[in-house]
Amino acid sequence: MRLFRQKNRDRNADTRRTYAYFELARTCVAFCAALAFLVGSVLFYHQDLKDLGTTLFVVGSVLFVLNPTLRLVREIRLVRMGELKRLAEISGP
Repeated sequence: MRLFRQKNRDRNADTRRTYAYFELARTCVAFCAALAFLVGSVLFYHQDLKDLGTTLFVVGSVLFVLNPTLRLVREIRLVRMGELKRLAEISGP
């Protein structure tokens, strides 16, 4: 399995679309993670809001883990899309 190769994402319109969707998702996740950490940091200054701030730190951490997970899932999907095309060509008439 050849992951993280430019040719996987540029193979056809479907692979380019899949790549674009995952990039959009990763950007949204990264933005939300950063926002959770920023708001959590501000809330941590207030004694009454420390629990909420800590919760936002945990949420931000989960989102930071989700970002590379999305990247790996995207790459596996792109490789599989190429394998399916190759299998269809082999199985053809």
